[in-house]
Amino acid sequence: MKVLGYGDNVIDRFLDRGMDYPGGNCVNVAVFARARGADAAYLGAFGSDEPGVFLRSELTSLGLDISHSVVRDGETGIAEVEVVDGDRIFRGGNEGGVTVREPIILQESDLAYVEGFDLVHSSVYSASETQVPVLAGLDVLVSYDLSSEDEFRSASYLDPLAPHLDLALLSCSHSTEAETAELLRSVVAKGAGMALGTRGEAGSMLFDGERLYRVAARPLDVTRPVADTMGCGDALLAAVICSLLGSGWAKGRAPTAAHIEAALATGSAFAAEQCFIDGAFGHGRRTPRAIRQDPAILGSGGGPSPAR
Repeated sequence: MKVLGYGDNVIDRFLDRGMDYPGGNCVNVAVFARARGADAAYLGAFGSDEPGVFLRSELTSLGLDISHSVVRDGETGIAEVEVVDGDRIFRGGNEGGVTVREPIILQESDLAYVEGFDLVHSSVYSASETQVPVLAGLDVLVSYDLSSEDEFRSASYLDPLAPHLDLALLSCSHSTEAETAELLRSVVAKGAGMALGTRGEAGSMLFDGERLYRVAARPLDVTRPVADTMGCGDALLAAVICSLLGSGWAKGRAPTAAHIEAALATGSAFAAEQCFIDGAFGHGRRTPRAIRQDPAILGSGGGPSPAR
């Protein structure tokens, strides 16, 4: 199994803890895929600032291949987070920094590299929309995180994108089961191969064009302290992807019902374990003192931040 995360990277800055953690949807999926046994890599643009150096150092220490990524002159994306009753709440940020402002546009050398993978994952926070059709033209599967915002569920956004997706992930924590089912069916009707909806404590659902699958959330071990829910959706997706790839899912080869059920059960269990890890995958450090003392120097616009 070879899995590539292509797109965003950020620093998740926990305001209540005074801690910075490496993160970003595409980084998280790659890191989690590696934890599930995949040969994983990350392709994206890092900021040239000190947080960017920190990010690259931590990903390298985890054994993630970032050799084809680039460093852009500019700031690293910052997502400001607080934990409330165990759940992570995004408070603002700097809109993704240079990673989103100057994303990697795939060149011939990049495409030759990408073709060595079984699956490429990207997201709405990666400014990669124009590149998804290019990826879909290769002999690789494409997964894509559509997050939770209404703007990413509009016809203007989904119609040109969905036909190029083999698996779409949607965060549906605030939707009913019926609403989630309708949404998943609509995304597949627009051309996606499968659509997976995460609903937090209510479990997850997947529609493959024929059947709607459901899996309950794995109960948490009450004897262990919950850290936060950062990265739970990314963890579930990575586990599902790796399980399906391991069972033979490939371009032009759809997974069986039994393989989908097994993958969802594996994803539910892996996502539950994520609740006991600080940040997306640990590797945190104290937020630099100057920032803790004067948060205004972040230049935060207070706008929306990725809901991972």
